[in-house]
Amino acid sequence: MMIADHLRRAAALAPESGITSVIGHGRGRDGLIPLWVGEGDLPTPAFISDAAAAGLRDGETFYTWQRGLPELRQSLAAYYQRHFGRRFAPEEFIVTGGGMHAILMALQATAGDGDEVAYLSPAWPNLAAAAEIAGARAVPVTLDFSPNGWSLDFERLERAITPKTKALFINSPSNPTGWTASEETLRHILDLSRRRGLWLLADEIYALFHYGEGRAPSLLDIAEPDDRIIFVNSFSKNWAMTGWRVGWLRIHPELQLVFENLVQYSNSGVPQFLQRGAVAALDQGDGFIFEQVARARKARDIVCRALAATGRARLATPPGAFYLFFGIDGVSDSRRAAIEIIDRANVGLAPGSAFGAGGEGFFRLCFHRRLEQVEEAAGRLSAWIAGR
Repeated sequence: MMIADHLRRAAALAPESGITSVIGHGRGRDGLIPLWVGEGDLPTPAFISDAAAAGLRDGETFYTWQRGLPELRQSLAAYYQRHFGRRFAPEEFIVTGGGMHAILMALQATAGDGDEVAYLSPAWPNLAAAAEIAGARAVPVTLDFSPNGWSLDFERLERAITPKTKALFINSPSNPTGWTASEETLRHILDLSRRRGLWLLADEIYALFHYGEGRAPSLLDIAEPDDRIIFVNSFSKNWAMTGWRVGWLRIHPELQLVFENLVQYSNSGVPQFLQRGAVAALDQGDGFIFEQVARARKARDIVCRALAATGRARLATPPGAFYLFFGIDGVSDSRRAAIEIIDRANVGLAPGSAFGAGGEGFFRLCFHRRLEQVEEAAGRLSAWIAGR
């Protein structure tokens, strides 16, 4: 027997990320344009980094509030009032070690061995893997693709819910497709969760990366105070803080102690000096967000126009997030093609197969980068498509 055979089966069988396996093939290549991961190309703004550095200089290196600094939870409440028009008490927020930590705790609190967690697919692969490692079964509900965009079949969603289903994970705007739920769709999902007694795990991390009027529709627009909804979020995308690993949960006040305990038994709290940076992000960072959304809109339009002009790309202009999830006529093995694109076009894409059901045959391209770089990458991809 191999030594790994003695591990817990769910851990030993945790899948390798289909994204990182492609990154491993191309990392470090001279001149490669890396559009394979979900982050922009700008470092964290100085006003955020300086606040964290000041906290570090001031000796904020001790154990801290398990739920998060009171100042940070107050800033989160103010953020939601500004952007969502909702008043929440600071006690309704829990600070986490990134968005993934928030998701893990939401899963720990709602599903376990023998349970099922339904989610919309194609999807960021970490959710399904985390659910399976926890012992639950992750059940994909595939979105439908057309030139008009991705859409959710409500009947398919209904059929996916069984007596074992404990939670439904909703990511809108979506990574990787950019699918963005309308208020009507969210009402249907909320009604389903109420009728079937489900928890909703709502990932609205890209709510402000929305290319319609204002932010994307949110479950917060329609939810009642006692609805079973856990909101997971992160500082990573809005404020260029992917490496900081700071996120948050928005929960019902009755759940405070439960999640404080889960924090205690996982990472025991986020470093206080990092939380100082997060406070600065919330209090001073709205302008930075709006600048990034405006740039992402221009980048989206550049890459969509270029690939559509080839006549061989299957795509719909994404209404939210900062990804283009597109296919190429004649390409069915996205991982093999992603390797070839690295070798011949020197552009890094994430293979659609990494995003589960409905993803094969597509690629995810992160366009949240400098416009000249996006334009260069679009040209290289167009040339590769033309040469096939």
